[in-house]
Amino acid sequence: MATRVSAAARCIALLLLLALAGSSSAQLSTSFYSSSCPGLYGAVKSVVKSAIAREKRMGASILRLFFHDCFVQGCDASLLLDDTASFQGEKMAKPNNGSVRGFEVIDAIKSAVEKACPGVVSCADILAIAARDSVVILGGPSWDVKVGRRDSTTASFSGANNNIPPPTSGLSNLTSLFAAQGLSQKDMVALSGMTLHTLLLKVSFCLARCTNFRAHIYNETNIDGAFARTRQSGCPSTSGTGDNNLAPLDLQTPTVFENNYYKNLVGKKGLLHSDQELFNGGATDAQVQSYVSSQSTFFTDFVAGMIKMGDITPLTGSNGEIRKNCRRIN
Repeated sequence: MATRVSAAARCIALLLLLALAGSSSAQLSTSFYSSSCPGLYGAVKSVVKSAIAREKRMGASILRLFFHDCFVQGCDASLLLDDTASFQGEKMAKPNNGSVRGFEVIDAIKSAVEKACPGVVSCADILAIAARDSVVILGGPSWDVKVGRRDSTTASFSGANNNIPPPTSGLSNLTSLFAAQGLSQKDMVALSGMTLHTLLLKVSFCLARCTNFRAHIYNETNIDGAFARTRQSGCPSTSGTGDNNLAPLDLQTPTVFENNYYKNLVGKKGLLHSDQELFNGGATDAQVQSYVSSQSTFFTDFVAGMIKMGDITPLTGSNGEIRKNCRRIN
């Protein structure tokens, strides 16, 4: 009897060890490519630096690609997949159609990385590294990017429509959508500079389209009057007229990564409804004030949020694939 129990115990212990080993190998790591592709980070940074030198707005666009990718079935590069006759991707979903951009930069990075390390680095990891480099090049903080993701062979059009916060979101909806991804309200505020005009991450180098802030500048009262009139001059009140006219989310330094976005909110100069919701007599007012008082606090929280976002359900191990072309499945 004792022998049978001992054998059973050894068997259970072995299974636990195998499970732990499998779990460990599936974790992301900052050193994942240290041997297999030592030139990876230099190759990515070179292409990103050149792209931002040509157009500083591109830094925000790459950052926004990363956010929109991670919020739909995790950070798996599903957003990068093109539609085909037999495959529906995410690019034509409402939050992405006509607004996400920078795909050609990711293509250029992939090409450079493939020359150095063919078939080794995923498009998902390239996007994560490029997002970090964009922040750094534009004056923001740096961090070690965890890598080891693999690329999806699927995409979710409905997920893109439902998971990405719209610019009309209230604080409760924003908090809920972030919570669904395992991100806290604190993460949400720290990352609230992150996209171009669909909300998030309104870091101070982003632009928004008239169609997304028209209602806020004409119909709402929690906005500085002079600021509203300034924005009305470039955004007609009639829907369908000037819908694509652009305005900066940050008045002072629209191509620099810093904390002026939060200063604008305190002055009731948030361009989108969802912007001003972060400072509107609610639970996040104190956090916004803390970022106004200390840019270093904002940077610290932003980095923590980016790392957490990069951990959203990655494909690892034998799941997914390493795409040869980021726009299509192998």
